[in-house]
Amino acid sequence: MTTMTQTKEKSWWTPWLSVGGGVAVAVVLAIVYGYMTNPAVTTAVLAASLRQSTPLVLGALCGLIGERSGIINIGIEGQMLMAAFIGFLANVYTGNLFVAVLAGVGAGAVAGAFLGVMSIGLKMDQIIGGTVINILALGLTSFFYQAGLTTQGKLQPISLGPLAEIPLIGPVLFVNPPITYATLILVAIVHFVLFHTRWGLRTRVIGEHPSAADTVGINVHMMRYVNVTIAGAIAGLAGAYLTLEAVGSFERAMTNGRGFVALAVMLFGKRTPLGAWGAALLFGFASALQTQLQFGGTIDIPHQFIGMLPYVLTILVLAGFVGRSRDPKALGQVYETE
Repeated sequence: MTTMTQTKEKSWWTPWLSVGGGVAVAVVLAIVYGYMTNPAVTTAVLAASLRQSTPLVLGALCGLIGERSGIINIGIEGQMLMAAFIGFLANVYTGNLFVAVLAGVGAGAVAGAFLGVMSIGLKMDQIIGGTVINILALGLTSFFYQAGLTTQGKLQPISLGPLAEIPLIGPVLFVNPPITYATLILVAIVHFVLFHTRWGLRTRVIGEHPSAADTVGINVHMMRYVNVTIAGAIAGLAGAYLTLEAVGSFERAMTNGRGFVALAVMLFGKRTPLGAWGAALLFGFASALQTQLQFGGTIDIPHQFIGMLPYVLTILVLAGFVGRSRDPKALGQVYETE
């Protein structure tokens, strides 16, 4: 059975790997050409692409951990927003950015555990549970937000010595704030844990065949609780990024749909960490490109149309790839312990 499943997955991936390889080659050639003609702009756009992709890949990691466990999480938007608000308040009242990041991560973990209580403990419909989190986060943050609150700064870029001096690659990869570095490390860690550890194997099993996992002694409910809590903490890091690294302040509904875009990134990346990272970079590049086009003054087009670019890309991805994505067999299903 396992061999047949692996064979199907490989045959499914083969054409998309070819397409992805072609796109990657085209992107690399475009980057080389852009760097030769205008190195400053090319470097700025690529660096912005990496930064713009950070909350998206973190949100996608949150979603894929949950869905690999069998839990649909459309509450990523709310988890990010609540974490952004709590992290901002912690920074305002403590003046300690490290404590503020921990507060944001903790808020995301609590929101993830709340999703677990609703979907696992109370056996609510998981879509409704995620919607509750989104509405609750938007309402609470809007109600308790006070205009005029200021912080003493935000996380600053850290240069990694000689690596930062490498042409093109150095300023893009090795001159970044801490959460951006942490995101790159998290992608590798989640990939390793999910596909090369016992915990990852059990996570994938409870998302596919929870009854079989229960039969061999795996505590399905406990693993799901832990996974959605960890996933919430990762979404909390995305929220902390927005207020503590990207902006340095909080505004109502500042996530601006990033949680839902993260779901598209997760699906486009076939629920794999590396795939999600690649998809997030694509969306980040679209966001960075539209910003450059708006403020670069090179194209005389109303800024509203240019601002549509990332969202048009989201629609195209959802229309072209979601229908072809294979869901875990137990995704969204309430499991009753046998």
